[in-house]
Amino acid sequence: MRTLSSISVDTETKRAWIGGGVLLGGLYHAIAEKSPVLAFPAGTCPMVGAGGHVSGGGEGTLTRKYGLAADNVIDAKIVNADGAILDRESMGEDLFWAIRGGGGASFGIILAYKIKLVSVPSIVTVFAPNRTLEQNATKIVYLWQHIAYKLDRDLFIRILITQEHRNGKLTVQAQFQSLFLGKADKLLPLMQESFPELGLRREDCTELKWIEAALFFSDLPDGSTVNDLVTRNPNPRTYYKAKSDYVTEPISEVALEGLWKRFYEAEAEKAQLIFSPSGGRMY
Repeated sequence: MRTLSSISVDTETKRAWIGGGVLLGGLYHAIAEKSPVLAFPAGTCPMVGAGGHVSGGGEGTLTRKYGLAADNVIDAKIVNADGAILDRESMGEDLFWAIRGGGGASFGIILAYKIKLVSVPSIVTVFAPNRTLEQNATKIVYLWQHIAYKLDRDLFIRILITQEHRNGKLTVQAQFQSLFLGKADKLLPLMQESFPELGLRREDCTELKWIEAALFFSDLPDGSTVNDLVTRNPNPRTYYKAKSDYVTEPISEVALEGLWKRFYEAEAEKAQLIFSPSGGRMY
């Protein structure tokens, strides 16, 4: 699929055609080259293929404001089992609905998507403060569950849970990663009102361009630049197993403490648990 890597961005109409083999990092970079105030709501991993990502739904930091990647697809070109190339009109609305979240490979080969670009401010704010169990992480994670889905749609906060060594002692750490579509001076009073328990400070916040925020969330090696978003293999090859699920009721503090016990096991050295909020457009 990597040969299906064309990207055509039209800033006037806020539309783009992307090949089924385009990687998310390459897409973000191509959009930013055309305009610093346009983006596409999709995932944080730059090496993920846009074709499969969109056909599975596509969730990311802009989802609460603009919906899934699949919600922002307005046309497509696919090859069906008979070898015919179809667009939205010729495939019909049922099939067009199915390839936007139902898994594109189940219904045909995705050649290209026409996507709707979304507006972002010229400056956004990111933060990622860490809280260990000794810093009341359990209580803060528990409270996050009650407010994250109700926050202003311009504010996305997810949590990364990992094993951590502090002062020679093994503990569990919660990192609160956030993207705010605006400047820090607007973010800080909003956080004080809606999530004061985190104790966010001005020095925790960094103002960036949106493409730089995409790099911030990308997990690329330290020292990477936005140009590295287009690199296909920036990290050493690793193998891991991942599983996702939805939680409809807050996990109790007792249950969270039970989860943390798993992170004290030797095999959890590189384990990671991610809590991502819905709400906003995702009700």
